[in-house]
This record gives sequence, C-alpha cells and structure tokens, in this order.
Amino acid sequence: MDQSPAALRRTPLYDEHVALGGRLVPYAGWEMPVQYKGVTDEHRAVRTAAGIFDVCHMGELVLSGDHAADVVDYLITNDAKRLMDGQALYTVACNDAGTILDDLIVYRVSQTKWLIVCNAANRDKMAAHFRAAAANHCDFDDASDRTALIALQGPKALTLLAQAGGDGAALAELPNFHFRDATLANVPCTVARTGYTGEDGVEIFCPTDGAAQLWRALVQLGGPLGLEAAGLGARDTLRLEARLSLYGNEIDESTNPLEAGLAWVVKLGKGDFVGRTAIERFKAAGLTRKLVGFEMTGRGIARHGYPLLDKLGIKVGMCTSGSPGPTVGKNIGLGYLPTSLAEVGTSIEVDCRGRSVSAVVVKTPFYKRSS
Repeated sequence: MDQSPAALRRTPLYDEHVALGGRLVPYAGWEMPVQYKGVTDEHRAVRTAAGIFDVCHMGELVLSGDHAADVVDYLITNDAKRLMDGQALYTVACNDAGTILDDLIVYRVSQTKWLIVCNAANRDKMAAHFRAAAANHCDFDDASDRTALIALQGPKALTLLAQAGGDGAALAELPNFHFRDATLANVPCTVARTGYTGEDGVEIFCPTDGAAQLWRALVQLGGPLGLEAAGLGARDTLRLEARLSLYGNEIDESTNPLEAGLAWVVKLGKGDFVGRTAIERFKAAGLTRKLVGFEMTGRGIARHGYPLLDKLGIKVGMCTSGSPGPTVGKNIGLGYLPTSLAEVGTSIEVDCRGRSVSAVVVKTPFYKRSS
C-alpha cells in the first residue's frame, strides 16, 4: 500500500489535530495522530478523567430491509437475533475456514436496519463481504465516508456529555452496549456506550460536516475536567491493559476465535453461520495454542513480532502486542503459546532483539476498572 503523504486520507478532524499539536503518522491508509502531549499523559487522562479520540477512519456499513437481520446473523459468530432495538454487541466475522476476517460491533437500529462498524484496514474487505451476502436479500450501503466517529472515554466522560447541551444529561442513563440518537453541541448524533479502552465512555457517530464542531466543543468543555486529546499510541496501551484484541496483531485470518480467547462471542447453538463447521472442528480437536497475557520479570519490553521461548530457549510462540502498562506499572504483552505453556504462572522468555528476557504468564485483563 502506498503510504506516502499524498496517498494518505485525512479525517474531518485533521485540522483539529494540527491545531492541538498532534504528531501525525500513516495508519491503515490514513494520516492519524499518534500522540499530542505524550502517550503516558494521554493514557493516564483516560484512566483518571477523560480522553477524546478520532476514530473517523473506522468503517460504517448499513444493511436494511426485511431480510437484513438474517444476513447480518449469518455473517457473524455472535447471536444478532437476541438484540433489541438500540442494542449492540461485539463479535467477529469469520471466513469458511473459521478464521477471523475482522472483529466488529453490530448495532440493531431496528429489525430492518443494522449498522456494522469494522476496522479501517478491513473496510474494503468487509464492505465487499457484506455487499456480496446482501445481494438479492437486502440493501447494502457503505456509509463510512458520510459518517464521523469520535470516542470519548474515561470516568468523567458522561459528566462531560452532561455539559454538552441537548440530550447530554440523559446519556448517563444509557446502559452498556446500548445506543440512542441525541443532540450534542447542536450536532445531531448517535451515541453508543461502547469503547476500546477498558474505561466507561461512549462512541459518538455524527455527519462528517458536524465532527469538527462537536470535537471542539467537547475539548473546550472537557479542559476543566482534565480531558486530553488522545492518539493511537494511548489507544494501544489502554486496550492492551484491558486485553482487547487488535486486528493484525492478536487476530487475523490465521487465527480462530477459540484460540484467541473469543469463544464467548461464538454462539454455535444459534444456527448456521459462516465458519461454523470449521469452528466446530477446532473445538472437537482441542486447541494447540492459546493467546495469553504475560508480564516481563526481567528488564526489557516485549514488542509485536518478538519470539516467545520456552525454558530451553526454543521458540514456541510469538508476541502479538507489548508495551509498558502505564496504569499497572509493568511491562506487559500478549502472545500465542502452546496450550502446555499457557497456564498462569508459567515462566517463559522473550527474545528482545537477540537478548533473552524472563517473563511469566499472568491472568488477564491486566487492568480492570472498579465498578
């Protein structure tokens, strides 16, 4: 993929990032802020107050019509038909081989209208996948270019929304993984109580031409509460502490949901879906590897792609994500290990650029907010 500046796309919030001093980098074909003041400061703001993220690069796919629910349910592993209007769920979509095409959030607007949010890097792939399945069954619309998405995360996120006018105060009553239409800062929105940080908060959909107005209002109102604009760097450390998978790291078309620790989003009893037969075979055969969390006990930081070694120094797995965890105060990582080495308390080594550093398998998530 051509990642030269001329080829990169910009979100409707690009000028806001420049004004805030954001450091922009190529990401999934987009020019995105990796940080503003610094990853650790932004991470801590989300854990203690609030952070605001530009996630306009994500894909938004809409299926509508009498058979839209059937199409959506057939393409995902979770059970879409248990949703009520205004409810959402996390899921994955698999191919016929039972490996993961993408992880998604599915929103039931009504029985005849569904919104699917997919990862930016997979937008074209998933649009083609859903469009093909919808053919002759229901209408399909890739609404990504008309839709902006802003994430507001942290313990003070709902307090901040209450100051944004319109329906802001009522959003505190919105249950987890539910959504509703609202007006914030005079911008018509759809607000979902979802997120990717391990904190409470919301993700706000709005028309692209209203995104900058909404962003500026939230940044201004949030300043006295400790809100910081947060970039991709903090987004990554936050989701890692919460053990949330990143497509291209923990999950991809070489991984199945069972070994990735996502069996909870696979509903084999719901009926047929793409990949079901293959996943049943994986389950019957037993897993040969598992995604685990580990803490570094030696001096070193694990990074994506670093080999994981057994006590004899033999490569047995791979680190999928790793970094310092600002909240937990430890260097942490995720990676795949043989099931025989996946038990909590197992000692392993991480090959950090040719230097073997000790680590131990630990229970995850590394961080869980107090209720």
